[in-house]
Amino acid sequence: MNRKVQESDLAASAGDTRKTKRRHEPAFSFDEPETQGIAPVPYWLMKSEPDEFSIDDLAAAPGRKTAWSGVRNYQARNFMRDSMRIGDQVFFYHSSCPEPGIAGIAEIVSEPYHDASQFDASSPYFDPASRRDAPRWFNVEVRFVRKTRLVGLGELRGCAKLSGMRLLAPGNRLSITPVGAREWNFIARRLMKI
Repeated sequence: MNRKVQESDLAASAGDTRKTKRRHEPAFSFDEPETQGIAPVPYWLMKSEPDEFSIDDLAAAPGRKTAWSGVRNYQARNFMRDSMRIGDQVFFYHSSCPEPGIAGIAEIVSEPYHDASQFDASSPYFDPASRRDAPRWFNVEVRFVRKTRLVGLGELRGCAKLSGMRLLAPGNRLSITPVGAREWNFIARRLMKI
């Protein structure tokens, strides 16, 4: 997992003898770093239409992983390109279906790289304005971690502790959104019971 340098780490390297906290954590953690003075652990929610690609499809994919391609929203692209790191945890969300909700957990397993579908004229994600020497679109690879019970959108909306979750914001249609550590822990522990 990508380790971020903390102020306390910098002080220690400058000869400061104060006790320092260092962040060493497994890929899947229930720690609440926001409450411990440590930078938040990156968590994400990524949406996929299950008739296109479901959590079961991810589990059955070669190596149990796939490139998260076809994102054509600049903000979602920027999350992948600029913020996601190997080891980040992901709620895999089924969208645009009769029962939308979180269907499982995945993790980021690659650095961002150019989305090849932008150059493929036969792809529904072809972008004629994108150039090979200056591509617009990027993707990361995600790997299956586990399938969970479906935590439906209605159930998420009914939890006061999740009222600030970006997924639940009025008008939010982003296919990729950050998830706070407290939101992640509440969903994983209280709703999924894992």
